[in-house]
Amino acid sequence: MTGPAPEAEPAAPRTGKMVVISGPSGTGKTTVCHRLLEDPDVTLSVSATTRSRRPGEEDGVHYHFLDRDQFLARVGRGDFAEHAEYNGHLYGTPRGPLEDALAEGRTVLLDIDVQGAAQVRKLYPQAVYIFLDAPDRAAAQARLERRNTETPEERRRRMAAAERERAVGRDHFDHHVINDDLDETVDQIRSLISGDNAGGTSL
Repeated sequence: MTGPAPEAEPAAPRTGKMVVISGPSGTGKTTVCHRLLEDPDVTLSVSATTRSRRPGEEDGVHYHFLDRDQFLARVGRGDFAEHAEYNGHLYGTPRGPLEDALAEGRTVLLDIDVQGAAQVRKLYPQAVYIFLDAPDRAAAQARLERRNTETPEERRRRMAAAERERAVGRDHFDHHVINDDLDETVDQIRSLISGDNAGGTSL
């Protein structure tokens, strides 16, 4: 007689994938991330910030809005995967929601600056690191002007910071994608996320 079939071992939990997208202001990171979020398995890591809320922004949706004392207290507790000061405001990526999403097997997008990406890489070296850039300075400048959320002086500072980010970006990223055509850019990044490096340029 044949004994009972052995019970199947439970499937190992599926670990999610972290995708870090960085690049200078005006390269279209937010638009690209919104397109990637059309996939229901992809979620966006919501950053915390001490800057003031802009019209139409919701706490916990666009950012977690904190005052400076709250933010620094959380830094002291080790609550952030990365944090930095930019234009006089603090920004950071909360670790708890990020790691919860990875444990659920989801793909998590981090739209953060170059400095933050370097910090994240020390904690999560297995993530996919993508540096997104505009085809040229004029294109980046035009995108910032169309966005019209900052003063001319703030845009000038962002453009100056962009040059510094380009200079160091290649040290911390696995792939470099030029956002010349939105559809092609999104396809390239989806290929990189799935592991098909033919979609992007390795650094």
